[in-house]
Amino acid sequence: MDAKTASSFLNEPPRTQMLNRLWEFQRAKHYISDADITTLAKDYDISEIEVEGIVSFYHFFHRKHAGKFTIYLNNSMTSQMKGFNRILEAFERETAAKVGSTDPTGTFGLFLTPCIGLSDQEPAALINFYPFTNLNTLKVREIITKLKKGVPIEEICDHPKENIHYTTDKQPGIFFSDFKSGSAISKLVALQKVGVINKLKNTRLSGRGGAFYPTWMKWQAAADEETTPKVVVCNADEGEPGTFKDRVLMQKVPETVIEGMIACAYAIGASFGLIYLRSEYTWLHDKVEKALQKYRDKGLLGNSCGGITNFNFDIRLQLGAGSYVCGEETALLESAEGKRGEPRTRWFYPVQKGYLNLPTVVNNVETFCAATRIIQYGEDHFRSYGIEKSPGTKIISVSGDCKYPGIYEIEWGMTLGDLLDKCGAEEPYYIQESGPSGTVLTVDEADTPFAMFAEFFTQHIRCGGALTIFNKNRDILDILLNYADFYKQESCGICTPCRAGNYFIERKLERIKNGLASDDDIEELNQWSLIMRHTSRCGLGKTATNSLINTLEKFSDYFESIIQQDKSALNVGFDMEAAIRDYEEFKN
Repeated sequence: MDAKTASSFLNEPPRTQMLNRLWEFQRAKHYISDADITTLAKDYDISEIEVEGIVSFYHFFHRKHAGKFTIYLNNSMTSQMKGFNRILEAFERETAAKVGSTDPTGTFGLFLTPCIGLSDQEPAALINFYPFTNLNTLKVREIITKLKKGVPIEEICDHPKENIHYTTDKQPGIFFSDFKSGSAISKLVALQKVGVINKLKNTRLSGRGGAFYPTWMKWQAAADEETTPKVVVCNADEGEPGTFKDRVLMQKVPETVIEGMIACAYAIGASFGLIYLRSEYTWLHDKVEKALQKYRDKGLLGNSCGGITNFNFDIRLQLGAGSYVCGEETALLESAEGKRGEPRTRWFYPVQKGYLNLPTVVNNVETFCAATRIIQYGEDHFRSYGIEKSPGTKIISVSGDCKYPGIYEIEWGMTLGDLLDKCGAEEPYYIQESGPSGTVLTVDEADTPFAMFAEFFTQHIRCGGALTIFNKNRDILDILLNYADFYKQESCGICTPCRAGNYFIERKLERIKNGLASDDDIEELNQWSLIMRHTSRCGLGKTATNSLINTLEKFSDYFESIIQQDKSALNVGFDMEAAIRDYEEFKN
């Protein structure tokens, strides 16, 4: 049985292959032509305008030739800290391509893209979606020279390190301990469907993507739905800047992702599963697909899945095309159906009407891996880690100004200060947790524990999966401007607060950076942030200014020291040299 036959477990309409077809066209010609648009419009009986709208929605689809070798250089804040500008100059020099275009021969295309899930190995880039890490100017020259000589790209690409660090005496913890295929599946029949869900309930497992919704409640709600067939979707569209934990799980133990999905399918009565893999992880596609095929070959997927009578279930792997908003579950479902990845209006939850309007459970990679380990080891083992109301462990991606970036499996209850010590944080000053959509922490909060729920403490850090550390040498405004530009680019634009708000926020921050701001500008930033939080359509707009609000509050002295108090002094921040630089360059 191959991957295509997974669709035989659910009657997917042809349009669900839209992204796959677009990828085929682009790989063949390095762009999507007018003829391709026409072909897809005819094949799916939709207008060419609609197809064009789908193509334009995703970052990695190009309507103009993107080069035989398409380079995507990460421009996230972590990359900026590690030498992004030097690497960009090196790529431009060696390829003769300018950002956003190809070189005159069409050999190299050079583009910028936000976080590619390699924050612990920056500066990093993707070339034809093969990873290249820890770049320097000499390495860039060597890479481009070899490509010009015809050396196959798969022979010179890097193999990203897993960089797994353990913070518990009970090594190797929960997520990365030895695993034998079928370990969890073999226990499903004895547990029965209700037993599987009760295990999750007893261990208080909550979604590990950041929302922390109780996993058992989601699975139970889907199980209670009478409509069939049902669907299980793994959200592997890990796009929050600074987050790479799901990447490491898929690198190291993809089997636990698969078995978590199988356990969910058994518990809710699903027959079809789908893994939505972010396109930045294209280099992991074959590894995951081979793991799925191994499960089919062993009878652990397919008809009588795991040898369980009347349990027929298979999984299809779907590659995304570059859109941060597709990390939102309903936007992901729209994308998987072959549409623009725009968040749905919440008339129904996915467990009621999800993929193809069928009852659907959507969980992220870490959640399915945790479910597998709970079933494998049992509740007592899982609860032996962590604290009473937050049992178990959590995986956190750590990067930035620290000696030991990578993945840290921590026990809930560990303090921020302990984790900073473990990773060798270098004079931490501004600490971003859960990516730009999370909250900002300071060293004054070092005694605050990581936890899902408050217990014997008054404050806790509910970290979704990333910790980015900045020392005092980093300009806070540069960080906020990087985040603002990210959200401006990633907004789907469907709702006004997010579309206009992110643009406004960036302009206000630029005004402060240029020394032209007043107290009124700070107040307007706060007002717009609240407008976006309360009126945006989806989580992107609602959380886009979380970091900004926290920073304005916790670093008020910083802003007071740089805003322009005298509103009449409008020229204070004007840089004449910068204003005429382009003119002087091209004049000569």
